[in-house]
Amino acid sequence: MTLPDLSLTQIRCFLTIADAGSFVEAGRRLGLSAPVVSRTIARIEAAHGVKLFHRSTHAVSLTGEGQAMLAPARAAAEAMDAVVETLVQRGGDQTGLVRVTATVALMRQCLVPLLPALHAEHPELRLDLRTSNLRLDLADHGIDVALRTGALDGVPGHVARLWFACPWVVCASPGYLAKRSPPSSPDALAGHRLIGFRATDDGLLRSWRFRNPASGAALRILPDPVLVFDDGEAGWRAVLDGLGIACAPLFLAASVLREGAVVELLRAWRDEDMPVAILRRQTRFTPPRVEQFIDFLRRHVPDLETA
Repeated sequence: MTLPDLSLTQIRCFLTIADAGSFVEAGRRLGLSAPVVSRTIARIEAAHGVKLFHRSTHAVSLTGEGQAMLAPARAAAEAMDAVVETLVQRGGDQTGLVRVTATVALMRQCLVPLLPALHAEHPELRLDLRTSNLRLDLADHGIDVALRTGALDGVPGHVARLWFACPWVVCASPGYLAKRSPPSSPDALAGHRLIGFRATDDGLLRSWRFRNPASGAALRILPDPVLVFDDGEAGWRAVLDGLGIACAPLFLAASVLREGAVVELLRAWRDEDMPVAILRRQTRFTPPRVEQFIDFLRRHVPDLETA
């Protein structure tokens, strides 16, 4: 009997669940929804007549069959990494091509403005820039570097280095504020038109985080928005057009704050800064072109100064 082949994507999905101990967390790391992750494993189990995980409402653990699959699955993933490294060393590294992925907002607001300086310093480098709000698997998509926001601890097989950190800021346009009084506290946001953002990895509406300037206590508010976007650039356009108040990372707002096109609200209530990281795969060999690109980024942090 000939059994169906396992794809590298399926193997990585299995390994990520085993490492994370959770279908939801594995989906977050892979940039997939938990149902997609679950269906991937279900297809493997159905095709091969095995059960890989014990599932409960509180935990996920490997079955005996899953435990037996773990070592060869890791070996297969590492072998594919070695194949990619060999190709890079033998041919790809000669081209000077660096493949980079980032969200639309990070790409446009942070990376693109640095391209003239990058070209002046490293004219031999060529970039393949891929915008995606999903967390693409670097190995599966042949990507060298990913620029990502938020905590990246525990992403297996990758190395993350801090690029910069910035707060989330609450902003509205002068046109919007000409019609409504600005909120004096996070609780007062309930009387305003709010613009929300939906996370692409889990589909959930993002909460707004604050820190009480008097007590230092953290505060989280789930907005009741009149508009919801899964694209930061599109949502930010709505803020500029005076359609409401939004909470966005400072890298998205810095330039228009300087120009006066938007006004920051509740500045005293800013929460702790969010890290923006440079992510690459953890391999034995990092091409010089990738090292040059990462070194350039770490020496050129986006200008987040505001008026």
